[in-house]
Amino acid sequence: MKTSLGVIFGSRTCEHDVSIITGLQAAQYADVDTYDVTRIYIARDGRWYIGEKLSDMTFYLNFDAAAVTRVLPVSENGKLLLIAYPTDKRKLLSGGRHVLRTIDVVLPAMHGLNGEDGTLQGLLDMLNVPYTSSGVMSSAVGMDKITMKQLFRGCGLPVLPDTHTDRWEWDNERECVFERVEKELGYPVFVKPANLGSSIGISRADNREDFERAMDVAVSFDRRVLIEKAVTQIEEVNCSALGYAGDVRVSETEMPVRWDSAEFLDFGAKYLSGGGKGMSSLKRRIPAPVSESEQALIKQLTEKVFRQMDCKGVVRVDYIIDRSTNTVYMGEINTIPGSLAYYLWEPVGLSFPELIDEMVKHAFDAWSDRNRSVFSYDSNILTAVRSGAKAGKMGGAKR
Repeated sequence: MKTSLGVIFGSRTCEHDVSIITGLQAAQYADVDTYDVTRIYIARDGRWYIGEKLSDMTFYLNFDAAAVTRVLPVSENGKLLLIAYPTDKRKLLSGGRHVLRTIDVVLPAMHGLNGEDGTLQGLLDMLNVPYTSSGVMSSAVGMDKITMKQLFRGCGLPVLPDTHTDRWEWDNERECVFERVEKELGYPVFVKPANLGSSIGISRADNREDFERAMDVAVSFDRRVLIEKAVTQIEEVNCSALGYAGDVRVSETEMPVRWDSAEFLDFGAKYLSGGGKGMSSLKRRIPAPVSESEQALIKQLTEKVFRQMDCKGVVRVDYIIDRSTNTVYMGEINTIPGSLAYYLWEPVGLSFPELIDEMVKHAFDAWSDRNRSVFSYDSNILTAVRSGAKAGKMGGAKR
């Protein structure tokens, strides 16, 4: 019997279109003999849809809600049930429902807010449905660049000097931000919205004027902003990890080739240079042309951060090498990488369909592990209340 796999993509995020690419790739490469795949699209307004039209990438250019079926997610016995959205609300309130799909396991192909940041993962945890991505904590930390770097630093991982600010401080105490950046970091710096991926909203600033423009862009995308010391002699290397709990392995490394001599891999370099095929179309050198010691260090750090953040499924960790000092720095972790980083696993003998198999396996392992935990506790609180104890006494115990 086939496993019912629900691939979820889209959502209310600046990375909506990139998510569509990853979602359709995952649905295409899932083994048809193993999985019955349902494409689940979350539109820009947050509505959920299923339907055959969702397999065609051109459909999203002029999305027509009338050509697909709107659904609502509910759960039962560890399954995700997609029920038809009722045109008559009274039918829903009276308990009537029409189940269109029953999903055994979910593969989130989300990028950015409202999907990769722990929000979808929290919903699936509450529904008690298995899913392939990292959990709530690691997803949320991996999404927020400020919190991520604080965790990296706390774990003793190498990171570039940085500071951060927010929209309120930028609007009300701009001169303080200038002074802090110029005193603690100096120019050049990179200015990054805290909760965006795909290099959206990121700018390099070589002076105060550049910095002011970069900040205006960044705070338009996010309330919080990371400001990071720029490396001028830079090489970028990526590496992926796959697994759950004690079962973790590391992929080959890659060095992305920057597009049109760009100073960093911006959105265009990542997603527009290959005809809209996502991260899989990016030019890259595999393995990364770095020293054996740097290869070993990057792979060691990748496994360490995967374990420290309690990740699951497949992640990609991005590194920066400062060639002026030959120092390797942690850049960021992507808990749902573009194209699921399959191109980093093929060189070590794991095909895209096999990668999906591994992710599904770890999803069920994590789900079984989670359900071993106790989620109830017998106390005398309600009994005491029913017996007439005064409200606020907590069963007579002192607080």
